[in-house]
Amino acid sequence: MPAMNATPEITCATCRACCCQLEVILMGDDNVPRHLTHEDEWGGEVMRRLEDGWCVALDRDTLLCTIYERRPDVCREYEMGGLACREERAHLDTPPRTEHPLRGPF
Repeated sequence: MPAMNATPEITCATCRACCCQLEVILMGDDNVPRHLTHEDEWGGEVMRRLEDGWCVALDRDTLLCTIYERRPDVCREYEMGGLACREERAHLDTPPRTEHPLRGPF
């Protein structure tokens, strides 16, 4: 059942992966491939990010996670269209996509 605060027009097809620009702190039971992580300045394990701030596990052509089945718990719990998602989209001024990067318009 969708959450009460979810926005239906934000879907995997229309998302611009704003959440993939946020820092992802890993928990002890996350099973992320080690080469995709590093230790931050406070000693915590985080997902690596590219120089432009995007998560290294994001496929930039499809905007899909390349380690979806092994993604961190924080990514699993981030509700697409939920309050945090909508706030981040507004902060980044990111409108929904109107076409798929490989297949064209929806």
